[in-house]
Amino acid sequence: MGKSPEELYQERAKRVWDVIALKEPDRVPFLPTFTFFPVNYAGLSCEEAMYDYDKIGAAYRKALLDLEPDMFNSPYLTLAIGPLLEILDYKLIRWPGHGVAPDKTYQFVEGEYMKAEEYDDFLFDPTDYMLHTYLPRVCGTLAPFSRLPNFPMIYYTRFVAGLTPFGEPEVGEAFEVLRRAGVESQRLVGKAVAFGQEMQALGFPAQYGAFAIAPFDYIGDFFRGTRGIMVDIYRRPEKLLALLDKVTRITIQSTLRSLQATSVPVVFIPLHKGIDGFMSLEHFKTFYWGSLRQLILALIDEGLTPCVFWEGHCESRLETIRDIPKGKAMYRFEQTDFAIAKEVLGDTVCMRGNVPASLLCTGSPDEVTAYCKQLIDVAGKGGGLIIDGAIGIPDEAKPENALAMARATRQYGCYG
Repeated sequence: MGKSPEELYQERAKRVWDVIALKEPDRVPFLPTFTFFPVNYAGLSCEEAMYDYDKIGAAYRKALLDLEPDMFNSPYLTLAIGPLLEILDYKLIRWPGHGVAPDKTYQFVEGEYMKAEEYDDFLFDPTDYMLHTYLPRVCGTLAPFSRLPNFPMIYYTRFVAGLTPFGEPEVGEAFEVLRRAGVESQRLVGKAVAFGQEMQALGFPAQYGAFAIAPFDYIGDFFRGTRGIMVDIYRRPEKLLALLDKVTRITIQSTLRSLQATSVPVVFIPLHKGIDGFMSLEHFKTFYWGSLRQLILALIDEGLTPCVFWEGHCESRLETIRDIPKGKAMYRFEQTDFAIAKEVLGDTVCMRGNVPASLLCTGSPDEVTAYCKQLIDVAGKGGGLIIDGAIGIPDEAKPENALAMARATRQYGCYG
């Protein structure tokens, strides 16, 4: 007689939590992250998936039931966002039907959305800056917000003149856009909650309860742009450090608030600009690791588990990034050599990854199986290893290779 969904749920959850705590589980967990792979696997277009909440849910359900990972990630808050992007006329993303072909994933549009001379504005009042300057730049339908009053100065009878912008038709239309976006957001979140409940009933725990981003990447990705923030390291380092401190405190606060709505104590933190070859180790320690470590430690102090995704290579960072409490986090690696990482980090943090995207897209099932077996042999001794794709399961991965990855983990990852 097979195990019940409740038994499978408890078994899978224990397996993952054991390996994070650097205990030896019954076997190596299989914990793939999906983006558009389930969409392609189900024969949908990316455009359908981003706009049809029911279709993307069915696609993810099929992939999860076929691959049987130890935990699931939900598609709703990161992929099924087409209607919201359209309502806001969002500038930071080009998506299927809006700058990208219907069968292609959405693309991030980097730019200098905060000028160098605006550091002080953000530092003085981040909310005012976001409302008056940033949102009008990145959301076309919210451009009228640049005309809103200076709210701290609407006191006593000054509210009479201060409220006049709210009477402008364009400002009223912008608030109506926010209302429509809010209604759509409620619908989307409702679908996400229902999907999570369904997956739990089928025996799958959730991978993540919240999302955060390294403070340096927050500024470099979404505000200053890559060129801007790298120039700032040399031209205005004190301003950058001050902003990193401000953003770190904001990120910690907002992440803890977002987790009040979920019982999943894992925070996913993808990293972009701190890898080998992007900045020197000295700059990494000064501008990147300090604020990221502060974020990681704050989450751990709250009883949470950070899952930190080190994209690219970061062998030169390993000695530095081992300075965290033992058995309290996951480090997910894309291209870092697991033999080296195991030697440096094996007694400190659970490692996750790093089956290459190229292998999953162009290799054979036998090659995928051999790679997974070698990875387990090299880094699985005593626990502390989770099998995942280097960047999750690539959108274009061959289905037979994803299935081979799942089978190989179960076949070769058993302990005892």
